[in-house]
Amino acid sequence: MNIDLLRRLCEVPGIPGREERVRALVEREIKGLFDETRVDPMGSLIGTRKARATGGKKRAGAAKRVLVAAHMDEIGFFVRHVDDQGFLWLNPAGGFDARNLFSRRVLVVSENGDFEGVLNPGGKPIHISSDAERNKVPGTEEFFIDLGREAADVKKRVQIGDFVVMHEPFMDLPKCVVSKAIDNRFACWLAIESIRALAKAKTPHACDIIVAFTTQEEVGLRGAMVAANAAGADIGIGLDVNLACDTPGVPDTQRVTKQGNGAAIMIQDSSMISDAALVREFCALAKKKRIPHQRAILPRGGQDGAAIQRAGHGARCIALGAGTRYIHTVTEMVDKRDLKAALDLLTAYLAGA
Repeated sequence: MNIDLLRRLCEVPGIPGREERVRALVEREIKGLFDETRVDPMGSLIGTRKARATGGKKRAGAAKRVLVAAHMDEIGFFVRHVDDQGFLWLNPAGGFDARNLFSRRVLVVSENGDFEGVLNPGGKPIHISSDAERNKVPGTEEFFIDLGREAADVKKRVQIGDFVVMHEPFMDLPKCVVSKAIDNRFACWLAIESIRALAKAKTPHACDIIVAFTTQEEVGLRGAMVAANAAGADIGIGLDVNLACDTPGVPDTQRVTKQGNGAAIMIQDSSMISDAALVREFCALAKKKRIPHQRAILPRGGQDGAAIQRAGHGARCIALGAGTRYIHTVTEMVDKRDLKAALDLLTAYLAGA
């Protein structure tokens, strides 16, 4: 598997509304894989691979257009204020659990360059704080960035509206990969590699395959809605991470998925109920191809498939992904076996679409 591509996708910064660096990387990787590519007004990158002759009879009810959505944005912050001491105050773009934000290294991306800094909440250090002060979990509005620069220098380099991402290295472990932004650069990787596999094998497919590398998913599926309205697809596939809560402190009944058990086929999340016939089709295909897979229900959370499902004349939709531990942290972890299973299943479905 092309783990180096996944590394590069995860490490490039891009929050909702500022996905341009991610898009540029994806554009380079998909060169020659699609018959047409374009960037829509929301900044989503749309690639269309037209139907290839199959030489066989098309099955009844088969789709004419399949839309695959993978969002490019990661959760992050916009700079909302630069104070007189040179500290940066932030507004979140996406959902954070403030308990995961203490003592983090960050990257501030500005028109004047990229600047490393540290993120901490206001308040006293442990040496001079009371028990009550130490036990309080601050809100995201209480966190600030220290760039380790003079205030005048900071004000020359950083302005309101510059964006911030976590700044931690990608780790390639024996069984898993760990990084910030696996949600959802994993899906970008999955979409690229599945189309690359089709192109390399010169696999025929009876439908047009449209891949939308979408923007602003983390703030409401915004890019996917525009892309889906333009595509007019018959079938939609939302690619995204899924929760793997198979860790200490979580009851087995709430684990959602288990790492190492294969691709996650979503039945329901809070944004969408997958088309039942598509669920059966994906599960049957996985069994036929001996691809490890598991069904999943996510009580909270959504993905781009929901926007496709409700756009235009509507579409039959399903969500596909891989169980990921510690989502929305810098330690997002996914099992390499699940990466391969998701890739194999998506490629197999598109080859027969």
